[in-house]
Formats: sequence, structure tokens, C-alpha cells
Amino acid sequence: MLLRMFLGSIISVTMAATNGQQEHGPPHPPPSPSSPPPPLLLVSFDGFRADYLWQYPMPNLELLYRGGVLVEELTNIFSTKTFPNHYSLVTGLYAESHGILASNMYDAGPQQDLQPGPRPGPLLVEPGPASVAHCAGLQLQHGRRHVARLGRGHRQPHRHALPALQRLDAVRRASGQSQQLAEGQRAGERVMFTALYWEEPDRTGHKYGPDNTSAMTQALKEVDDHVGLLVSELQRAGLWGRVNVLVTSDHGMTQCSAQRLIRLDDCLHPNNYTLVDLAPVTALLPTQDADKVFDLLDKCHPHMTAYQKKAIPDRLHYRNNPRVQPIILLADEGWMIIQRGDLLPTLGNHGYDNALPSMHPFLAASGPGFRQGYRMSGLQSVDVYPLMCHLLGVAPAPHNGSLAKARCLLQGEGCLDVALVAGVVVGVLLLLTSVTCLFGLMRPRGPRRPLQFRRLHLEEGEEEDDDEPLLD
Repeated sequence: MLLRMFLGSIISVTMAATNGQQEHGPPHPPPSPSSPPPPLLLVSFDGFRADYLWQYPMPNLELLYRGGVLVEELTNIFSTKTFPNHYSLVTGLYAESHGILASNMYDAGPQQDLQPGPRPGPLLVEPGPASVAHCAGLQLQHGRRHVARLGRGHRQPHRHALPALQRLDAVRRASGQSQQLAEGQRAGERVMFTALYWEEPDRTGHKYGPDNTSAMTQALKEVDDHVGLLVSELQRAGLWGRVNVLVTSDHGMTQCSAQRLIRLDDCLHPNNYTLVDLAPVTALLPTQDADKVFDLLDKCHPHMTAYQKKAIPDRLHYRNNPRVQPIILLADEGWMIIQRGDLLPTLGNHGYDNALPSMHPFLAASGPGFRQGYRMSGLQSVDVYPLMCHLLGVAPAPHNGSLAKARCLLQGEGCLDVALVAGVVVGVLLLLTSVTCLFGLMRPRGPRRPLQFRRLHLEEGEEEDDDEPLLD
């Protein structure tokens, strides 16, 4: 994906929210209820698969989460693509709820194709206009400016070759720099939420495939260097330990090959449908009899599942939206859906079933709001939004997530690991059972007393006759 600083600046806007000299050492304790919460910086590296953390050296990122928290696997939403999952991170909504289903969509209401790029007006999602303040559900309250951004509509051209430090400097200049920030401070405005996006390692994963260790090593070193640069810049500005930093991603990546292509032309003529979106998740609008089109696609390929809209599984949360097309095709992991030919679009791809571990990203965080040295095996990506709202001290908008499990990441929160507790309980019961049985076996026993028998005496006048039959 193209590099987009899709939500904001990084250092200068955060400095508007904090004052004071640079401090070193462990993070500050959480602020008192009367003081404003620390600013929050959200960093997203596109296409960072969770197991990259263990497959490649990531010293800067490891240093960050060892002093904070790590969620080893973040279960993202379906479809596992960039736009839907970034919207879910800042809304806590599934795709069917926020309405951003893919990069390419068709809205039957206004009858318009929705694709990436500038547009004359806002793109409407279910909660309302897709402004950052609304999508994040962060109200403007208490005289604080909660959100700063440079979005897709920003007019400053982007250059891929621009080094990371110059990118950050360009964003600082674009955000107004010191004069506007000083005026904002005098007016009592405080920028509380900033976010930053990098297109790697997604771009390398698409081009070379995640199994290309040489290419991925180089890309992930660049990613880790960016994390190190980010931390050093925050330290230089006196903000490290005073800002909550949350580093995550939107999805993972899986290897593809030319031997795993599914051609739609082998199943039906293209006159039978209008193609809305392609790749692992294909959206079709039938132009002929919808049931007949579905029957052909349902038998098309053993590594492709066809769904009519009404039959899309509940667990995908991908059915209840007018932008979901009548027929959805889902390829198995590593398989690609194309219309025709033998050309493999990319060596790596995503968008597959969100139950697949290869589609899962991670989450790492550090700052005064987080515990130190804490690990969690898994979390839902829709839980990140209520977590961020809690850190910012704002009431969340209606969402599909929950703070219950994410609360375990927070400083000062008591949290029980359900699996651990269950394991301890089972272990204690087994131990008690074993001890009881062992104690019973070891109990001393005296000599066994012979059983006493009494002879049965017959009544007077009766004769003992062993030969008498039992039945007459």
C-alpha cells in the first residue's frame, strides 16, 4: 500500500499536549483523575504479520514491548484488508457496521463505485461522515483538541523515497509548527490523539512474498529502524514516558503461487456478472439469474467457497450491510481468484479468512497507561477502540468491542488469566484426588478377622432333604 500519514503528525502536535523538560527512566504513573490523560500515539505498520516478531530480529520493537505490553496475536476483522481494518481500529466496529468492506466497493444506494483516491465529499460510513474525529468517536470536550491528522485528502504530494526522518519533519511543518501550537496552548487546546502509518512490510510482502526471507529481513529491519527513530525522537522532545504509544498493524500476509489460481472464466461467462472486487475475497453483482450464477460458482473450484449474501457466516460479521454484494467468493489460504489467464497478481496477499493465524497482526504498547513486561496471547482488534477511548478519558461511541479483556493491559488493573486460573483449579483438584488415594493406600491395616457364619436350623418336624425338587 502507498505510504499515507492517514491520521496525523507525530511529535509537534503531541508537544502541544505536554509540557516540561526531558525525563529519563521508567514511565510516569497514571495521572490523577483531576489531571488530563497523557496523549496517545497510534502507529500502524501495514501488513505486519504477528509471527514476524519471532522470525526476524526486532531489537527496537522488542525494547518497546519489554518495557510495556505485547499482544502476541490480534484477531482482526474480515475481510483482512487495509481499509476495513484501519476503520475498525478507530471505530471498534465490524465491516458490516462501519461500511468499509474493501478497497473497492459498490453502493447500490447512490449507485456509485467507491475506490481509493480523492473525492469531492466525505465518504459516508454507518456512524456518519468519515472524519477522523467521528470515526474515532473522540468528542471535542473540555477545551481540548482531541485529534490531529493528515488524511488522504491532504494536498501535499507523497514521495516514497523520502527518508523517515524527513517524513516526520515534513509532517511537523505541515501541522503548523511552533506558532500555531503556541497559539493553541494559549487557547487551552491540547492535541490528544495522533497516528502514523507506514506501508511496510506490506509492500515487500506483496512483491516478494512473506516466504522470501532475504526481502523480508530488509523490510523488517527498516520497520524496526522506524520504531527506534520514533522512540529517539520522542526522547529528544522530552515526551518518552509521558505519551502512550501503541504500535500495531491491520493484517498479516500469506505466500501465493502461479499454481494456485482460480479462474472465473472457467466457471461462467463474464456477461453473467459485474465484478466489484477481486482477489481472495471477490464480490459479484449478478446480471442474469442470481441463483443460476451462484450454482455455477458454487461448483467452480474446490479451493473457493461461494456464499450468497444471506448465507455468509455470522462469525465473519460481513452480511448486514447494503454494500455487501449478492455473491461473495472466498479463496482458501494462498489461492488467488482471477478472471482469466495465468498471471499471478502478487507473490503475497491478504484478505483471507480472519480465523487464519497468517492473517493476524500484533499489538505492542508502552507508556504511563500500560503495564510493564506484560504479555497477552490474543485480543480482538475491535477491542482496541474502547481501549484507546479509556486511555484518552473520552466516552466511546457505540461499538462491537469490549474493554473487559483489553483492561488487562492497563497500569494498575488487576486481571485474571481465565485459562491460567482454570488450569490451576484443575491441577489442585487432581493433586487433592491423588493425595487422597495415596493416603488411603498407605493407611495401616490390622489382621483380617474371619467371617462368622451361623447354621440355619430347621423348624421342629421338618426334615432336611437335599434331594427335594425346587419345583413340583
